[in-house]
Amino acid sequence: MGAALYIRTSDADDAEASRNGAAFIDRVPTPVGIELRESSALERFEGIRLYLSAITEKERRTLWIESLGPLAQRLNGSFDRLVDSFSLDATSINSAGALARETASLSVDKSESVLTTLTWNICRTQARRSLDSLAHRIESKATWDDLVLPDLQCQTLHQIVLHVRRRSLVQNDWGFSNKYARGSGVTALFSGLSGTGKTMAAEIIANELALDLYHIDLSSIMNKYIGETEKHLRHIFDAADESGSVLLFDEADALFGKRSEVNDSHDRYANLQVSYLLQRMESYHGVAILTTNMKQAIDTAFLRRLRFIVPFPFPDAAQRQAIWRQIFPEQTPISALDYKRLAQLNVPGGIIRNIATHSAFLAAEEGTPIRMEHILRASRIEYAKIDKPLTATETGGWS
Repeated sequence: MGAALYIRTSDADDAEASRNGAAFIDRVPTPVGIELRESSALERFEGIRLYLSAITEKERRTLWIESLGPLAQRLNGSFDRLVDSFSLDATSINSAGALARETASLSVDKSESVLTTLTWNICRTQARRSLDSLAHRIESKATWDDLVLPDLQCQTLHQIVLHVRRRSLVQNDWGFSNKYARGSGVTALFSGLSGTGKTMAAEIIANELALDLYHIDLSSIMNKYIGETEKHLRHIFDAADESGSVLLFDEADALFGKRSEVNDSHDRYANLQVSYLLQRMESYHGVAILTTNMKQAIDTAFLRRLRFIVPFPFPDAAQRQAIWRQIFPEQTPISALDYKRLAQLNVPGGIIRNIATHSAFLAAEEGTPIRMEHILRASRIEYAKIDKPLTATETGGWS
């Protein structure tokens, strides 16, 4: 046919692919072009090398303007944040822009807020394809009203949202990206006991920013073979950079633990994994949230590079009472609940949610509103599950 062959290698960068690829190329008589990731094992092939740099912020902005057409001006102040949040390639930008124009033309409401929301959601859908196969997407429904924390922690969480929303202005327009070479991403560590609201806070941040939240499954990342863990992490971070998503590393101490003294080859490669993570976190453009029950187990080098560290304390009686007052949905039938006595149950918000759910099913079975007796029975079930005794102090005064 007189045609050339262009090969996209995707993830085929291991030693076996390198050997098979070399044998295959030797048999192909026509010109061959191979698309590789930087530092891929396939770079050993002989031939002319062309390095294509990533799309710059300025180039991506121009592509978005061309793709959206007149719609770009209708987005007004939201346009800069859209360009900053979604680091799509040229093909994806053209597809998203064409779909946004078509959807906007069919929309009855042509207001700026509606067009902005339509375009933003199209970009979210376009961008999430790169991460859906690598991590679990969480539907974020929680709001600020659902979270009960001290004022300092709440203010810090609002600061995280502010840093993301104003990133384009500070980094690009105010010149911070030219002065500081490190990544412009926002990284935070949420530390505290289970059930104190760490995951809920991550959902609230993602919901407030209208970004997807992805839970990173550590079991699918960690691999005993040398280099495999780093490869999995690279794929996740690369995909996340494109999608603008919020990454949630739950129980991060297992992955971001302290580096140890080198006694054997296993220690050496474990330390290399942590060093790679340090480098990748610094260059990451998006939002990464790490949660841990053991802050002291996190490598101190990570702590220095985190922009925010938010401790989630065990709720006191007043905070537990506030949690109980908002734990049930508005349409849930309740009867004569004594929130001050409910706050005597010395458990965090996650356990309170479980008790509330158990009590709802007990009341539904009896066909009555939720009463104190249902919550008492539900508390016994939950306490038995966590091997904790339900003391007389916690249930004193209950009928």
